[in-house]
Amino acid sequence: MPPRPEPSTIPDLAALQRFDTPTICNAIELFKIRSPSAGYMDRRIAACFADLSPMVGYAATATFRSAAPAHALESNSNLSSQLLESFADLPAPAVVVFQDLDDPPAGATFGDGMCLTYKTFGAVGLITSGAARDLDNVRALDFPCFSNGTICGHGHCHTESINVPVHVGGITIYPGDLLHGDCNGVTTIPLEIAHLVPYACSEYLKHEALVLDRLRAGSTDISGHQQAIAEMNRRLDQLKGELSSLL
Repeated sequence: MPPRPEPSTIPDLAALQRFDTPTICNAIELFKIRSPSAGYMDRRIAACFADLSPMVGYAATATFRSAAPAHALESNSNLSSQLLESFADLPAPAVVVFQDLDDPPAGATFGDGMCLTYKTFGAVGLITSGAARDLDNVRALDFPCFSNGTICGHGHCHTESINVPVHVGGITIYPGDLLHGDCNGVTTIPLEIAHLVPYACSEYLKHEALVLDRLRAGSTDISGHQQAIAEMNRRLDQLKGELSSLL
């Protein structure tokens, strides 16, 4: 597991949850520490319950198969228990992240029993590169989940490894990565800037409103619109400099 962040830099997850995931992505871009096309999952990973509040937590990772029974020497129950135990090693609530090693997936990665277990032990969501099932029952748990579709059966479902890097939605997720997801998808938040992202989000929205409020009011023309965009960009450039000085 990666080292815990220093107390002064542990982010306020409740503050991060107040923003949608696209705004989080916009804020991360202001820091210029990664490409604007990096760090978020592609469209294969979609919210199972688009109306739920944003999910924010730290990755507890695992790999999964269901096409064939587990090897006789493997102990699926031990790995499952160890995954639950690993939640305690994270600085805040876990998001369980599965890479389905079968291609295509042969059975659902999760159902209501699995999600109830994870929620009971403190997780706040689940992501899989594989499939979901029991959606009505899982929806009743108010437990955000993200998957690459649905499959009605679970096959020979078993966990093959835990606390390893996993490849999900086109990106690699490491144990302890900070994740944010909603109806728009899932992104990672670099730990070194996570404590500053809520402030960056608030400032970004304030500056963006210079353009959007005029459009919503219907009280602008081309010249006024261009001036508003120029002023927004000027303020965002200032914000980028401010954020850089805080790192």
